[in-house]
Order: sequence, then structure tokens, then C-alpha cells
Amino acid sequence: MDVEAYGDTAGLHGLLREVRRQASRADGPDAREVMDRLHRHTGADFALVAADGDTVDSSTAGFPQEILRSLAPLLARMSGGQLAAAATQADGWNVRCEVLGVHDSRPVLVAAARSVPSPEAVALISHTGSVITLLRRATDGDRTWRGFQYKARRVRFGVLSALLVAGPVPARRMTTGAVPPLLEADRLRVHLLHCLPADRDRIVRAYQDPSGYHGPDLLVHCPIFKGHVICLIADDTGGRKGDGSGGHPGGLGEELRRLVRDNAGYAMGVSNSHPLSSTAEAYGQAAHALAAARATPGRVVSHQEQTPLGEVLPRRPALAWARALLRPLDSLPKTTVDITCLVTSMPRAAVARLLDLSRNTVRAHLRAAEAHLRRDLLTAGTGVHDVVHALHIAGQNPRNSTCPSDPSITTAGPS
Repeated sequence: MDVEAYGDTAGLHGLLREVRRQASRADGPDAREVMDRLHRHTGADFALVAADGDTVDSSTAGFPQEILRSLAPLLARMSGGQLAAAATQADGWNVRCEVLGVHDSRPVLVAAARSVPSPEAVALISHTGSVITLLRRATDGDRTWRGFQYKARRVRFGVLSALLVAGPVPARRMTTGAVPPLLEADRLRVHLLHCLPADRDRIVRAYQDPSGYHGPDLLVHCPIFKGHVICLIADDTGGRKGDGSGGHPGGLGEELRRLVRDNAGYAMGVSNSHPLSSTAEAYGQAAHALAAARATPGRVVSHQEQTPLGEVLPRRPALAWARALLRPLDSLPKTTVDITCLVTSMPRAAVARLLDLSRNTVRAHLRAAEAHLRRDLLTAGTGVHDVVHALHIAGQNPRNSTCPSDPSITTAGPS
């Protein structure tokens, strides 16, 4: 095999062009294309043999696979780390072998030709082995990166789901060893960002730290709307009035507002400040604010606080009414209670997606709650409104999975 007719420099430049081309491929590098290029320059045929010495991962069309049996002892020594390169003959073929990589599993690049390789061809084969090694490492790195991004996204969604249903304590338990800083905050605001679906991944990754979180905050892909990002922003204002952004000056809350300002198709709704145990209520406020924001020039709307019903009613009669209405929930399974509380602040379809349940399952739980509460919860009527008012009067928020078991509700009889 002879590379002189093409020139060693031309061969190296060709390899570099191939590296650049394959590095930009969306479906990952292809070792076969690299070996085909090398075949055109040297006239030799090539195979990438797995560490077991028998499996051919990829090869040029004319590679004589029958020689692998006689090469098996040599390939085993090379894959085991005893040799890095070797030249031999097998069944009339001149064979050159190069180990790829330094890990426990070492594939071998095998070159076979009828003629003895020139020094230039040997150098080009060695360079090609290095190129294939780099491309394989890049593939492994991309695969690891994608795996990390997927797992981080699932963890963030799990934290949100736990906050919506069970509260911050279970959320901390499920992230033991890597607790999000958000869960150490006392209060939060939910910023519900509407963006282009194609921008969502980029936005979430832009502010992501090496742990997969977002500093003191948390950005979560909305499982319901592909163009929504649920942004849990730690609030250090203690619930005081302000611009409604929460968080630290110059922090993620302000950055999200800048994104909306700079992108005409974006909008955002911002909740009031809530304790972490009231994340579902904060989400409901942000969703209502977003609906208004999309129709306003500024495209950012903060939830407007209203006077709670419990503050305008006589306290003792109102509390007695709330306790009496909610007491039947004591005999229901916890999941049914969780779903009932969530449905008071968001649509049933959203509850199903957030809890990874079917809509029929959510409906069945609500049917059970309806039978005990003797209220219609499946239509937007007074039944849902009664439950919402009762939860607020009793000192509970729509999220709290233990809402009916709080002492202020389950004490025997209204006062």
C-alpha cells in the first residue's frame, strides 16, 4: 500500500476535514466513513474490531474477515493492554494493528493489504486511529451529556411535583445528597414563562449550573405546554410588596423579565410570594397572570392580591363551616385528597400531567371526593368554589396534601 501518490500532507488535511465534518453531525460520527477515506488514500482495507477480538464494529467493503481467526491471540494481547501497535502477516495479508483508547475496553483498528505499507501509510494509519479514538470519545461525551441533561430534567420535575403535592420535606428527602438550594428558601414566587417551544431547552440550559439546578432557583419544563417554563424563584423579600420579581437583585427573576422584553413572542405571569408549601397556589396565580400578560403591551403581569374571603367573614362561624365541609376528606386515601386539593388551583388535565396519571384516574379520585363532600367538583360551579374557600378559611392552601388532617380542621365539631 502506498500513500506517496497522494502526499502525506494531503492525507492529514483530509482527516482534519473529516473530523470537522463528522463533529458537526447531528447523528454522531461514523467510523466507516473515516476508514473508507483511508482506504482511498492507501489502497488497504480496514476493520474496527471490538475488544472481544471477534466482533467487527465497522469495516470497509473489501476487508478479509477470515484473517481475524488467526489474529485472535494478537488482538487479545492488544485489547488487554500488552501492546499498543503491531505488524504481522496473516494468510498472505500484510497486517497492521493499532489500539484505540486507553480504557479497559480497547477496540483495535486492523489494516490489511497485499503489499508492505510505506512509512507514510503507516503514519497515516496511526493518525487515523487517533482520529477515530477522538470521534468515539466525542460520541461518548455527547451521550453522557445527553444522559445528564435528561436525568437533571427528571429530577427538577420530581422536585416540582413533590412541592405541588407533598411539600418541601418530601422534596428534600427525594434529593438527599444533592438538595436543590431552592428547598432551603422560606418562600418563592412562580414565574410562568411563555416562549417559543424551540427556545425552551436553550433557556433552561443557559442558566443551569453543574449540579443540574439553577443556583438558588429552579427552572422546570412544563409537562402540559411545550412553550412554557415553570420558574421557581426563591424570594428573599419575605413577602413584602415590590416589583413582584422576587429573588436577588440582578438575579434570575430580572433576567427572565429581560428575556420577555427582548423577545416579542414571549410573555410571563408572576405569582405573589408564597411559602414553599403553597407552590400549587403560586403556580395557579402565575397561570392566571400569564393569561393576562399575553394581552398586555408589557407582556409581564404580576398577580394582583385580593382580600381573602376569610378576612371579611366572621371568623368563628366561617371556620366552623370550613371544618364541617372538609371533615369528610379524612376518610379518603391520601392520593384522593392530594388530587382534590390540586384541582382547586389548576385544570384537571394539568393535574394529570403533573402527577403522571391518566385523566380517567384523576376523574375517578374526584368522583370519590364528590361523594364524600357532596359537592360537584367536575364542573366549574359552586362546588369547587366552596372547597377553595373552605381550604383558605381553615388556614390551608390548595396544594397541601394533608389539608384535611390539620388540627384546625379535624377537631371534633365546629367551634
